[in-house]
Amino acid sequence: MTEKIRVEKKLLSENNRRAGVIRRKLAEHKILCLNFVSSPGSGKTSLLEKTLASLGGRISMALIAGDVQTDNDARRLSRAGGPIVHAVTTGGACHLDAAMIGTVLDKLDPATIDLLIIENVGNLVCPAGFDLGEDMKVVLISTAEGDDKPLKYPAMFRRASVMVINKIDLLGLSDFETDRARENALLINRGLTIFDISCRTGAGLENWYAWLEEQIKLKKSSRP
Repeated sequence: MTEKIRVEKKLLSENNRRAGVIRRKLAEHKILCLNFVSSPGSGKTSLLEKTLASLGGRISMALIAGDVQTDNDARRLSRAGGPIVHAVTTGGACHLDAAMIGTVLDKLDPATIDLLIIENVGNLVCPAGFDLGEDMKVVLISTAEGDDKPLKYPAMFRRASVMVINKIDLLGLSDFETDRARENALLINRGLTIFDISCRTGAGLENWYAWLEEQIKLKKSSRP
């Protein structure tokens, strides 16, 4: 047990060192970086497709799409208009780490990017412990899941800055209640910014787009 803890601490320490290098590089070029996390099927890729369609002509975006075995999400984002999309296949690992992100970042021209979005592996456990050098974690849940997700996975919601509740067009087809989900999330993290959206109908997406553009402006005006 002692050896396992020592190895895990060393692994996280090295990851945090690499994440710090990434964070400094992104800050130098004033690139906003968001790490999208969720359980499988919550709608990360769908939200990114919508975001590309709406803001792709005004914001220079680069995307890193993580998956366990396929590059399906990366191909979807490329078809949606993503000009810079890199797939990272973990080969079974349940999360992305800073080394994976750093390898991709070395291939990009930071002078041409306003926004870097990392689509993490679908998992609300492992990605919570790995800093990728992002400015914020954005955690998605959907109305097809339980509204107690924040209570079941508190580490993720505690470390997130934003929660997106997707598939509100399905409200009433399950016992999910948005008010209860909000209450549970705010019990864990009172600083969460929360959006209710439907990628299918477009409800709430304009608020998301406006917030995203404002965050990019704030990043551009920040000190490196």
